[in-house]
Amino acid sequence: MDKNALTKISLIILLSTITAGCKEEISAKYDWNQLPVIPDPVGFAGSFSGLSNGALIVAGGANFPDGGAPWSGSVKVWHNDIFVLEKEDGQWLRAGKLPTPLGYGVSISWKDALVCIGGSNVSGHHADVFMLRYKDRSVSIEKLPDLPTTLANSCGVLIGDVVYVAGGQKNATDLVASDNFWSLDLSAPEKGWQVLSTWPGSPRMLPVASTAEGSFYLFSGVALNEGKRQYLNDAFKFVPGKGWQKIKDLPAPVVAAPSPAYNLNDADLLIFGGDDGKLADKAADLKEKHPGFSRDILEYNVAADNWTIAGKVAAPAPVTTPLVVWNDKVVLPGGEVRPATRTPNVLIVSVNNAEAE
Repeated sequence: MDKNALTKISLIILLSTITAGCKEEISAKYDWNQLPVIPDPVGFAGSFSGLSNGALIVAGGANFPDGGAPWSGSVKVWHNDIFVLEKEDGQWLRAGKLPTPLGYGVSISWKDALVCIGGSNVSGHHADVFMLRYKDRSVSIEKLPDLPTTLANSCGVLIGDVVYVAGGQKNATDLVASDNFWSLDLSAPEKGWQVLSTWPGSPRMLPVASTAEGSFYLFSGVALNEGKRQYLNDAFKFVPGKGWQKIKDLPAPVVAAPSPAYNLNDADLLIFGGDDGKLADKAADLKEKHPGFSRDILEYNVAADNWTIAGKVAAPAPVTTPLVVWNDKVVLPGGEVRPATRTPNVLIVSVNNAEAE
């Protein structure tokens, strides 16, 4: 039996175990599976991920190569490998290198390219923006205009040909998060980044973005008060040409959840997991006993301005990873499943319109 078959069987066993208590809630709406694992024994958090010419790309990110953690003396290392998966039952290819080791930026799939925005590495935060294009088993890189400042731990989404980027952190040592809100028209990049009015709430890092009906949505994130994290559950909507408005608060924070939130038929936005902050101050004490991040799937109904808990992520829920829509399915590639613990697993889920039972 080949490795992919064993991986799939293992996932099925895992899913049947952890969904036993909530099967009726989940099974009507979500069909979970797993793609081939990313070819790294530890996996990465903060990778760039998206699509180019029909293939799935995972690039860069950071990990603790020895599988350790900061409290055990391990050192975080950033990477520049570019992995490509051409089809769901294929094999990952090594298709090149990023210009520099980099992670924790914003990932945007646009036409035939993956746009990588900002990020960080051991030398600090970066303002670089570039596109990755996959063709003939290799990746080419095209430079785009730099961000107005260095930025990591931000969020963004594409509306038409325009990228919107909100929040983040300009430097790792900043005691206050950023309140930036910028846009770049990818069809006319020579015009550069536009500085837009900010939302009527706290500056934040590690928020979740989304879009529906041509509007930009900003959910949750972490505010920094003299460097101390404050977990946020507020939410805002930006209508181009009209500005910002406050919308209904989330039931709980969803810090660093896979972003952008999944747009289901322009009617509902789904957020898969996230860090609710309940154990944020205990991570170093819990260590390997940390239970992981929230597995709740939060659903925001655009018309009703209302939130519901619409299911569970049917495996340890990753954070600090993009959400990618591939072949009309949601992909959660790698990420962090508990503080300092990465995963090479790549979850994939089909979401249907049936109401959860």
